Amino acid sequence: MKTYKIPDSTRIGHVHLKVADLDRALSFYQGLLGFEITQRYGDQAVFISAGGYHHHIGLNTWYSKNGPPAPQNSPGLFHTAILYEERRQLAVILKRLLDAGYPLTGASDHGVSEALYLDDPDGNGVELYWDRPQDTWPVDRNGNLIMKTDRLDLEELLALAKQ
Repeated sequence: MKTYKIPDSTRIGHVHLKVADLDRALSFYQGLLGFEITQRYGDQAVFISAGGYHHHIGLNTWYSKNGPPAPQNSPGLFHTAILYEERRQLAVILKRLLDAGYPLTGASDHGVSEALYLDDPDGNGVELYWDRPQDTWPVDRNGNLIMKTDRLDLEELLALAKQ
């Protein structure tokens, strides 16, 4: 088979999640994270976005209403990654999560980005992150990207939220 390279301009536009309780999911994604509802289909589905896009996240109960979270050790989505444009925006959402007492499952400095990890009410993984400028990303002498997983200094990040 001939090698195919996806176009450089390709982007992942949205994710659609199965949830057990639509209102509970909205309490997290809209109430805590701040997404806006763009379309609602009764009590079965809702589309939410940031900045007026048609939708970044779809939430539905079509096959999952009142169901249990998916087993952690089974195939499926590991996490949805939500990209913030600026480091300060990540700091502000960190403060919001801490003020709400919402638990983090991790926080990492990946060299290319800084990331917060948590689970939504249905156990779906969520990564909140910002990317450092691409020209600062660590590379080896051959130009290969070097990513890492170091501890993220949450106190330093939080200091930005107070500015």
